[in-house]
Amino acid sequence: MTPAFDLWVYLASTPLLWLTVTLIVWIAADRIALASGRHPVVNPVLLSIIALGTLLIVTHTSFATYFQGAQFVHFLLGPAIVAIAIPLYRNLDKVRENLLPMIAALVMGSVTAVVSALAVAAYFGLPDPVLAALAPKSVTAGVAMGIAEQFGGEAALTAVLVVTTGLLGAIMVTPLMNALGLKDYAARGFAAGLAAHGIGTARAFVVDEVAGTFAGIAMALNAVMTALILPLILYWFLK
Repeated sequence: MTPAFDLWVYLASTPLLWLTVTLIVWIAADRIALASGRHPVVNPVLLSIIALGTLLIVTHTSFATYFQGAQFVHFLLGPAIVAIAIPLYRNLDKVRENLLPMIAALVMGSVTAVVSALAVAAYFGLPDPVLAALAPKSVTAGVAMGIAEQFGGEAALTAVLVVTTGLLGAIMVTPLMNALGLKDYAARGFAAGLAAHGIGTARAFVVDEVAGTFAGIAMALNAVMTALILPLILYWFLK
């Protein structure tokens, strides 16, 4: 046993260590993203996941140990979502103006996200538990994991798919919208929140406050809509 190893064992047992590491990694990742001009590919969430995952593997630290320290960050997700109400209030008139298009986009987007994923998975013959885990991939993690478990899906797999979907959406949304020539930030944000939930919403806020507001609305409404329609669609596919 070396003194350095003994020191690491002591620090690793302290919950504050992993909270501090998480914050340091996030700040570094955000600085890198800022230095890149907030390029979509240089996503701070993705960089943080890679850095923290590598660190946990190298130090042989279990997720349970890590989460003991980092759970305060997890707790702050709730207040962060509630804080979306502030820009929502600021843009309330614009939300009212776009109410009908938002409802139409919500229904079509929710159905398309579920059916397209299930159709591709079913075509390749994936088992029912995987279908159940995959179906709610475009919904925020807490809701998606609960839905998947009700249909026999693995919650851990759902969490991975949700994060992957969010990261891909956050990376692709800006170049895709630019390529399509879509300049309405309300529409851009709503699409990002609908397809890529929280991570897409965070990206939308980086681009524009209006986009972030509509992304937050889409994220919340899609969670409700998917919870209503997914049981019917998934029952049909599993049957």
